[in-house]
Amino acid sequence: MNIFDDILAGVTSVTSSLWPQPAAKPGLVDGKLRPSPGTPNCVSSECGSPGERVDPLAFSGSPDAAWNTLRQVVSEMGGTVREDSGGYIWSTFTVPVAGFTDDVEFRLDAAARVIHVRSASRLGFSDLGVNRMRVEQLRAAFAKRKGDA
Repeated sequence: MNIFDDILAGVTSVTSSLWPQPAAKPGLVDGKLRPSPGTPNCVSSECGSPGERVDPLAFSGSPDAAWNTLRQVVSEMGGTVREDSGGYIWSTFTVPVAGFTDDVEFRLDAAARVIHVRSASRLGFSDLGVNRMRVEQLRAAFAKRKGDA
């Protein structure tokens, strides 16, 4: 790591401690990812409105292999897995410098051969497309690792 990366990590660490924790621990609701709050700082593959909708991550091989690949991709992209149980992952990503924490959740649907995704900012109204961009980066990294590009 160079000095710039060290400084950026330090500033991000300090600022991220200023922002609140989620009001409720993220998790599944009736077996699906939580609904979006209706603000433009959340995207999900299991919600209705077109502005919030993203496609799930598709896979063609083994569901276990896809799930393991997802864990690796989250880690490589700088996410931290907070919970990993029964086909559900809750991870957090911290936006550099500002220190905003975003909650990114995944639900494995082995029968449909997809992994549903929800990415949401904890604060603010608009995220300027950060969550949608993150999901697309996750999708590209996942597809590249799986050979499903």
